Amino acid sequence: MGHTDPGLTLRVGVVGYGDAGCGIHARLLRDAGHVVTDVVTRDPGRGEAARGDWPGVRVHPDLERLLAGAEGLDAVVIASPTGRHVEHALATVAAGVPLVVDKPLGLDARGAARVVEAAAAGRVPLTVFQNRRWDAEQLTLRALLDDGALGSVHRFERRWERWRPRPKDRWKENAVGDGGGLLLDLGAHLVDSAVQLFGPVTTVAAELRALTTPTEDDVFLALTHATGTVSHLWAGGLVGAPGPRTRVLGDAGAYLVTSFEGEPTPFAALDPGEGHEGFLVHGDRAVPVPRAPGGHADFYRALRPWLHDGAPAPVDPADAVRTAHVLDAARLAAVDGSRVPVPGGQVG
Repeated sequence: MGHTDPGLTLRVGVVGYGDAGCGIHARLLRDAGHVVTDVVTRDPGRGEAARGDWPGVRVHPDLERLLAGAEGLDAVVIASPTGRHVEHALATVAAGVPLVVDKPLGLDARGAARVVEAAAAGRVPLTVFQNRRWDAEQLTLRALLDDGALGSVHRFERRWERWRPRPKDRWKENAVGDGGGLLLDLGAHLVDSAVQLFGPVTTVAAELRALTTPTEDDVFLALTHATGTVSHLWAGGLVGAPGPRTRVLGDAGAYLVTSFEGEPTPFAALDPGEGHEGFLVHGDRAVPVPRAPGGHADFYRALRPWLHDGAPAPVDPADAVRTAHVLDAARLAAVDGSRVPVPGGQVG
């Protein structure tokens, strides 16, 4: 349950009220105890849904009209299609309103950097919604690494695989060149997770294919981190036998997560049971690992301390630019199968 203290509650506008704006952001804002006072949508059905979810909400046909009356807002969440993130973020920055932008921040590193630079120049608080940092598996793995339970990690594997032979009919599957496809959708999460765990990426190799959609729905990334760890990351929609969600190999042991968020997989039968998240593995010995506390609403619980108490941003927007550089390099690498260096990937 979120808090109800009006001194802790933020008034938030949400741009876009579809799968992301309604299904993710509004839900988590409520869980964190905040209130959505304004929504931008031209869709009558989504406008009615917003009024049902948030009595008294103001529904606007465009961002310009929301920003014209934004004096009472604590923040705006940009949950519009990816191809409009930079445009909408720059307009919100120009209005001086603190903002959360859904990932990815831009279609490429250049666009993402424009937003970060504009926000810094205008002293407008900006953060990026990388909610997967608060996944149970990510938090549990972070705790294992901090405890040294895996020793020195030489390989990190994570799969975001689905059996979806009939793709959903929505912009993410169909928007060619405007932010659709799994590289920017799931790849942004996968790369951010790898970098948070194992540090900057120096080089990238990639395979990108479009099997059932106009945009890539079959993604493989091989990242080399400055620390020496190698990350292998998969995202696919035509995977009849999804592999284990996460496998981390170190010189003191391994960490294995068999399934993820109820997605069908032949490995679900190996799940460790209630209160646990994966296994610590040594050969044929597998010990269930207690699940670390936390969840996605913690991102939005961190907004008020960030905006009003001087706490760090939930996600440093510079991280989103670094992730965009990795994804840009992946697109280049996939053209001819080369390994492409990532700008700023070296430590020191």
